[in-house]
Amino acid sequence: MRSVPWWALLSSASAPILLVGGWSISAALQGPSYDPASKTISLLASNGAAGYWVMTSALIALGVCHVITAWGLHPAASPGRLALAGGGLSALLLPLFPAPSSGGSLEHGAVVSVGFSLLALWPALAMRRGAVPQVHASTRGATAERNVTPVRSNPSDRRRATGGGSVALSRTRTAPWGLRPGPSLMATASMWLGGAWFLLALFVHDTAGAAERVLTFAQSFWPLVVVVSCVRQTNDDEGLT
Repeated sequence: MRSVPWWALLSSASAPILLVGGWSISAALQGPSYDPASKTISLLASNGAAGYWVMTSALIALGVCHVITAWGLHPAASPGRLALAGGGLSALLLPLFPAPSSGGSLEHGAVVSVGFSLLALWPALAMRRGAVPQVHASTRGATAERNVTPVRSNPSDRRRATGGGSVALSRTRTAPWGLRPGPSLMATASMWLGGAWFLLALFVHDTAGAAERVLTFAQSFWPLVVVVSCVRQTNDDEGLT
C-alpha cells in the first residue's frame, strides 16, 4: 500500500481550519444581525453579504483541499477518492450559484445536495475490506519488498514461482483504521443522520445554522482522520521492517 504524501496531510489539515475560519470571520463582518445558530453558512456567501469574499474564498480553498487530499490518498479505494474529489468540485461550484439573500435557489440547493451526498458517501466507498499482505520477493539471494492488492483472507506463509525467483507472503497487515469497514460505515451513517438533523432544524426548529456547522465541520474533518490513520499505519509498518 502506497504511503500518503506530506501535501495530502497538509491539505486535509487545512480544510477544517479554512472552513471554520471562513464562517467565523464572515459572521463577524456581517454584524449582530446575523445569527449563526439559525442562519446558514450559505447566506454568508450570498450576493451583497458583508463577508461575501471571505466566505467565498474559504469555500474555494476548501474545495481545492478536498481535491488535493483525494489525489494523494493512495491507500483508499478509487470510488471513495473520486467521491471526495467530487465533493471538493461541488464546493468550487458554489460561488457560481450563490444563495440569494432571501428565499431559496434551486441551482444552489442542487449543488449543495450533490456535494453533501458525495462527502457523506465517500468514507464507505473508500474503505478497504480484509487484510493487506506484505510480500517479500527474492531472486538469486537478493530480496526486495513490495506491496500487493488487499485480499479478503489472511494467507499463511506460502511461496509461488515468479520467473527466476520466488515470492513469499510472510505476514499480513490490516488496512489503516480510517479505511476499515467499521469506522468508514459509521462515518457515512453519522453524516446521513446529520443531514436529517439539518433538515429537521431547517424546517421545524429554526436552528439550521448550528446543525449545518456541525455537519460541514464533520465532513471537512473526516479526511484528516483518514489521512492521519494512513500515515500512522505506514510508520508502524516501517518500524516492523
